Amino acid sequence: MTVKPDPLRIAAAVILGVITGAILFLVVALLIGAVNDIAHMNISISMNVAENIFSAVLLVVLIIACVAGFYRKVVTTPPSEPEQED
Repeated sequence: MTVKPDPLRIAAAVILGVITGAILFLVVALLIGAVNDIAHMNISISMNVAENIFSAVLLVVLIIACVAGFYRKVVTTPPSEPEQED
C-alpha cells in the first residue's frame, strides 16, 4: 500500500533542493572560474547570472535536478513513524 507523502515533507524537499542547487551552482562556478584562470581559457560561465545566459541555465538545471532528487527521496522513503491503526 502506497502512502501519499506529507505536504510538509514535500515543502521541505523543495526548500532543501533550491538551497542545495544554489550552493552547487556557486561551487561549480568557482571551479570553472579556477580552471579558466589556470588554463587561460575563455569559458563563459561566471557567477553573475544577470549578464550570462549560460550561468542562468546552469543555475536552473542544478536547482531542478536537486529538487527532483529530494522529491524522489521523499516519495521513496517511508514516514519515520508508522501510522497507528485503531
